[in-house]
Amino acid sequence: MGRGGRPARSHAEVPAAPAELPVRLRVNGLVRELRLDPRVTLLDALRERLELTGTKKGCDQGACGACTVLADNRRVLSCLTLAVTCEGRDITTIEGLGAAGALHPVQRAFIAHDAFQCGFCTPGQILSAAALLAEGRAGSDAEIREFMSGNICRCGAYPNIVAAIREVAGDPGRAPV
Repeated sequence: MGRGGRPARSHAEVPAAPAELPVRLRVNGLVRELRLDPRVTLLDALRERLELTGTKKGCDQGACGACTVLADNRRVLSCLTLAVTCEGRDITTIEGLGAAGALHPVQRAFIAHDAFQCGFCTPGQILSAAALLAEGRAGSDAEIREFMSGNICRCGAYPNIVAAIREVAGDPGRAPV
């Protein structure tokens, strides 16, 4: 017998996983209904359950920014965000950023400025750039670098990324996020 007269728990026993919960996510303008373990991250729900693989799993610790998506037009690290906390929020992934059949201005500028090399970080970089532009955080190259500092590019395409953002920031007709 264990403490308090309860049977002793065997070391081999593992606590049962929490039951899956119904979760309604609005992703790229579409409502998606899922049943998820409450511990599932938004990143894993997007990639594994909704097959939106543009969002990348980099460090899985919130340090690299590869998993950046927008929640109500604000940057979030989807690897650190539980999917169940996103009910009622508008989630935008790289797949939903541009208008139907058209690239977002940031996507066009990244292509024009060759602001990527391997491309792994590019979806997170583009979503972060779109958000900082919408926030009015592109007043100078130093400000752009500061607000993009949560997105790491292992290839070192930073000068081209800044140039792409600067181009969109200077375009008065740019589309919002």
